Amino acid sequence: QVQLVESGGGLVQAGGSLRLSCAASGRTFSMYTTAWFRQAPGKEREFVAGMHWSGGSTYLDSVKGRFTVSRDNAKNALYLQMNSLKPEDTAIYYCAAAGPWGRLTMSDGEYAYWGQGTQVTVSS
Repeated sequence: QVQLVESGGGLVQAGGSLRLSCAASGRTFSMYTTAWFRQAPGKEREFVAGMHWSGGSTYLDSVKGRFTVSRDNAKNALYLQMNSLKPEDTAIYYCAAAGPWGRLTMSDGEYAYWGQGTQVTVSS
């Protein structure tokens, strides 16, 4: 099993940057596909970015070129670098894991492990 804890959220002005971190427990983190999701008030949770256990990544169209997902298996950590933030990026951001050897998918139902979330607020 994997336990996930996010950090790094906060309040930032439009155009600013934040880096989210997700610390994972367990010695088999490298075997898991990981992803970031977000949920804004009154909206459904949506996929933001993900990284397959083999290293491939994919992004929500609206964040391509602005967000970068990365991971450090030696540190059991997943990251989301967010640049050029917009007010519409405001949401609670969650990290999630699927596996071992999970698929990289935009469907939240595929991910069995979730963090508690971290709030990101972008002011205009």
